[in-house]
Amino acid sequence: MPVITVEGALMNIEQKRKLAEVLTREAAEIMKAPEGAFIVLLKENSTENIGVGGMLLADKKK
Repeated sequence: MPVITVEGALMNIEQKRKLAEVLTREAAEIMKAPEGAFIVLLKENSTENIGVGGMLLADKKK
């Protein structure tokens, strides 16, 4: 079974549903595999735990 892992900032439930749906559909088409074979893992991180360009995302929002 193919596994798709996405690690990013916190998302709401609708964003998670859409992301899982689109990633599964597109990967299945590209890989010529059934959608039911895919596992999508969404790993969320607080903006206090993500740094970009030397700054925490939590600090960039201010």
